[in-house]
Amino acid sequence: MQINETIVKEFILLGFSLYPDIEILLFVIFFCLYFLTLIGNMIIMGLTCLEKALHTPMYIFLSALSFSETCYTLSIIPKMLTDLLAKNRSISVAGCGLQMFFFLGLGGTHTIILTLMGFDRFLAIHNPLRYPLLMTNIVCGQFIASAWAGGFFISVIETVLIFRGFFCSPNLIKHFFCHMRAVVRLSCLDSNLTEFIVTLISISGLLGTFLLIILTYIFILTTVLRIPSAEGKQKAFSTCASHLTVVIIHFGFASIVYLTPESSKGDDTIIAVPYTVITPFLSPIIFSLRNKDMKNAFRKVLGKIIAEKK
Repeated sequence: MQINETIVKEFILLGFSLYPDIEILLFVIFFCLYFLTLIGNMIIMGLTCLEKALHTPMYIFLSALSFSETCYTLSIIPKMLTDLLAKNRSISVAGCGLQMFFFLGLGGTHTIILTLMGFDRFLAIHNPLRYPLLMTNIVCGQFIASAWAGGFFISVIETVLIFRGFFCSPNLIKHFFCHMRAVVRLSCLDSNLTEFIVTLISISGLLGTFLLIILTYIFILTTVLRIPSAEGKQKAFSTCASHLTVVIIHFGFASIVYLTPESSKGDDTIIAVPYTVITPFLSPIIFSLRNKDMKNAFRKVLGKIIAEKK
């Protein structure tokens, strides 16, 4: 068979077809989690926009994180939900490339913003008097723009590497989205080299940002231990608790996806669920429930809405 007869123009996302008996149940669970994720992120973005008390770098970073997370889930979950109910689970090669581009770009942006949030907390704790001068809203906006640029710069490199050639049959992707490791193995070119380079880039970015966060928290811990009062130490730690919790969950699940070898039985579909569905669901809950300013802003805005209706 000639190579041009094996070139494919679309992929079939097998997704959860290996578990046909629970697809409806999975749809209900994932739909509810996705709906709550959107609501949680929209509340954070809305409160940050409406409440002037939240117009500070800390909450601007949080709002930017919620926005990137919302876009991140939009690139994957709607297609996944549709495929859980549909018989035709195909996606064009171009559509697959776009999905991968936005998934990698938004995932990278999200990770960089998490790293910048740690740096922001370090500045606030280490040098509280100069913090308003060092981290202005303009500087915060520049950092966020850099996070988007960095995330999508890496995404362009990885996506171009994977989609620079043709893809040969079989066109079956053992995943519910166009995961790079699953797609690169369908390439007509030398997939082993491409997979190695792309995986190396992803792991380097993941470990690099994680090490920066660890270094930041070492400096934060050193600074906090120098605070004389127990109340001051507790207050400093409380400002980092939510961020640190999300970091542990985010990097913990991400390491499972990127650092574990790919399974031939399709178990990677299940492995990717915590990183793509559960982490975005937990993030706005953690940041909202453990934040007094966010709770107060919610009560204030809700009170205004009720008063206007009366």
